[in-house]
Amino acid sequence: MNEAESDGAQASHRPYRVRLPGFVTDKEIGLGDVVKRATSYFGIQPCGGCERRAAVLNSWLSFTGRAR
Repeated sequence: MNEAESDGAQASHRPYRVRLPGFVTDKEIGLGDVVKRATSYFGIQPCGGCERRAAVLNSWLSFTGRAR
């Protein structure tokens, strides 16, 4: 499989969902968004690479507060 095919396969992949009741609101949040919030809390400004990393992490894992 070449690089273009692997990118297409990953794009159709649904993220794994982890329930964290009590810690996450009803709205689903991706792992990339969690990392982005944590780094901005400590004063680290996001760059273009950070945006790409957040998008990839969001496609891998997301947190939800309740079962769907």
